[in-house]
Amino acid sequence: MPDNCFKIFVINPGSTSTKLALFEDNEKVLETSVSHDAKVLNSFPTINDQLDYRMGVISDFIEENRIDLSDIDAFVGRGGSCYPVESGVYEVNDQLLQDIRNHVGGILHPSNLGVQMGSLMQKKYGGRLFMVDPICVDEYTDVARVTGVKGIERHAISHALNLKGTAMKHCKAVNEDYSSSRLVVAHIDGGITIAAHENGKQIDCNDGAGGEGPFTGTRTGYLPLLGVLEYLENHSASDVRRLCSGAGGFVSYFGTSDADEVYKMVCEGNEEAALIWEALGYNIVKYIGQMATVLKGKVDGIILTGRYTRFDALISYIREYVGWIAPIYVYENEVEHEAMAAGALRVLRGEEEAKIYLGKRR
Repeated sequence: MPDNCFKIFVINPGSTSTKLALFEDNEKVLETSVSHDAKVLNSFPTINDQLDYRMGVISDFIEENRIDLSDIDAFVGRGGSCYPVESGVYEVNDQLLQDIRNHVGGILHPSNLGVQMGSLMQKKYGGRLFMVDPICVDEYTDVARVTGVKGIERHAISHALNLKGTAMKHCKAVNEDYSSSRLVVAHIDGGITIAAHENGKQIDCNDGAGGEGPFTGTRTGYLPLLGVLEYLENHSASDVRRLCSGAGGFVSYFGTSDADEVYKMVCEGNEEAALIWEALGYNIVKYIGQMATVLKGKVDGIILTGRYTRFDALISYIREYVGWIAPIYVYENEVEHEAMAAGALRVLRGEEEAKIYLGKRR
C-alpha cells in the first residue's frame, strides 16, 4: 500500500445483516455481508444486547481474511438514533456514543450498534472514528412533520446514507446535478424507506423503523390505528415495539425474515405467500406514488436500490404500477460502504472538516 494511502474500515449493522468492508482510499479491498435470522436477533432482549454477538462477526472477518489493522487510519460506524442532524461527516465523541446507546432519537434499530462497534475497534486498534449521514439526517420541510395530533410529529428516520448516496451516484451516471434534481428514491431491503429528493435535499420519507410505509421482512409498516388499539387489549406496548422493529412483516406471517425463503414458497405455489409477496410490491408502489405527489408529479427519475431489487418479478411489478410517473433506474448494489468510506476519506485528506455532534438542537 502506498505511503499516502488511507486505510478505512466500515461497520454497517442492519436489521437482518452485519456488513463490513475494508477500503484503501476509494478502493474496496474486502467486503462481507453476514445475514442474521430474526429468530436469533429476537433472542436478545434489546438491540444493545446484540453488541457482543455482532462483534463476533467482525472478529471472524478479520481472522478469516488475516487483516492487519495495526496501521488503520479510521473506522466508520453506521449512524444510529441520535438527535436529528444535518447531512455530513461527524467525528464520533462521547456525547454521540451516549445518545445513540440510549437511542434518544426514539428508534430501536441495529444501526445504533454501528458507532458502538466502531468505538470498541478504535480502542483496540487506534485511528479515528467517524459517522456519515446517520438514519436521523433531517432535511424535512415543516409541513412534512405535521400529523393529525398536536404534540405528535413525524420524524426523519431513513436509510439516508444509501438513499442520498445512490441519488448522487445516479446523477453522476446520467450527467445531471443532484442539487437541482427531483427524484423518488426507494431503498428496498430488510428495511424499506422511500424518499422525495428535491434540489439536493431529502425533503420527505416514510419512517420505516417507526411504523410508516411498506412492511418488510421484520417490520409491520403502516397499521390501521384502531386495529392497533384492539391488538393492545391482549398485548403490551413492548409487543408492539417489537413488531415494529423485529417481529412484524414476513416474520409475523411465516416465522422467517428471509425474503428468498418466502419467495421460494411463492414459486412453489403457496397461496398465502403469493398474496403477502404481492402486498409487499403493492405497498411499495403506493409509497412511491405518495412521494411523487410531494414533488408535484415533476419527477426526473424513480431510483430503486437495495438487495430486494434482485427479485425480477418485484421490479416488474413496480414498473407496471409506477413506470408512467417517470423513468425507473435500478441500482442493485447499495452504496452505503462507498459513501461511508468516501466521507471519512474527505476528512482524512483535509478536503472537508468533520462536523461536531452537540446533542439535542436548541
